[in-house]
Amino acid sequence: MAKNPKKPKKQQQSGGTPATVALTAAGVDYTVHAYDHDPGHPSYGEEAAEAMGVSPDRVFKTLVADVDGRLTVAVVPVAGSLDLKALATAVGGKRAAMADPVLAERTTGYVRGGISPLGQRKKLPTVLDESASAHTTICVSAGRRGLEVELSPADLAGLTGATLAPIGRV
Repeated sequence: MAKNPKKPKKQQQSGGTPATVALTAAGVDYTVHAYDHDPGHPSYGEEAAEAMGVSPDRVFKTLVADVDGRLTVAVVPVAGSLDLKALATAVGGKRAAMADPVLAERTTGYVRGGISPLGQRKKLPTVLDESASAHTTICVSAGRRGLEVELSPADLAGLTGATLAPIGRV
């Protein structure tokens, strides 16, 4: 008796991440930048800017915060830091603190240092620092350490449903 053939498993694009799959599915123009990640580098974002030869003002880090008990994504330039009070205000909250890293990883589906605002496991409220609108394109994590995606701030805001607000500090 013949055995039933196994069904092939669905696979992501070669080298694809949920972020790049989401961008491709949306038909958005983007460029992927890969670099060799150094685990000893003190800052994932600054490492990305240096490796790509891009101004740190155009490379944005994705941070997950807890605003009044609700996880919220903040996307700010690596050249600065997140203003937690401004983030809380931007989403109508009172208090914000950085989220527990384990909870952030579990909720987004990404590892710390590789959290992308795109293709997250659970859609979270997202705020993009308004400084992004000064650039034609910005870079954000593509979903793993050593991989960035460059796209327009308008496309990023549209795909994530992000609000633009002054949440970054220099």
